[in-house]
Amino acid sequence: MTTPLHGTGDRLAPSVPVTPLFPVPDGLPLRVRGITEGELRELARLDEEVFEEHAYPYFVLRQFYDLYGDHLLVVDDGGRFHGYVLAGTDPDRGRSWILGLGIEEEWRGNGLGRVLMSECLHQLREERVREVRLTVEPANSAAIELYLSLGFTRVDRRENYFGPGADRLLMVLPLPG
Repeated sequence: MTTPLHGTGDRLAPSVPVTPLFPVPDGLPLRVRGITEGELRELARLDEEVFEEHAYPYFVLRQFYDLYGDHLLVVDDGGRFHGYVLAGTDPDRGRSWILGLGIEEEWRGNGLGRVLMSECLHQLREERVREVRLTVEPANSAAIELYLSLGFTRVDRRENYFGPGADRLLMVLPLPG
């Protein structure tokens, strides 16, 4: 199965099958794929569910889609999104930032974050991006362990990064050129 990705013209990118490690409702296979403009509301629903008061406003997701749609991947079962990853890359391809990785609570711990991040990093390597950065809540040990297992290293802890009391851990992954 192929799904056109935003910004790719006539090029089709294959969906990446996810081997289910758990029962899937209605037997629908999970897949990793890009999204269409018409699916932005579903992305906003997922982002709000995962990040609550820290979710991106719809208009920001809309602009991210326009700017970075080629690096916006979701896991879906044909009915709804269960996770997403979004990367924003500098025009010179020197650095990319993971702007969001979110998995529905009931699907966490099943490897969806790893699958999304691995596919995203694969795309960035193919595009010869030299470095990937991200920030993560210092108390989010599950996410930190995932990022460490993918090769990211802790670089700095930034106090008040997102405002008073919103500290973040900065992590970096150099990509071989």
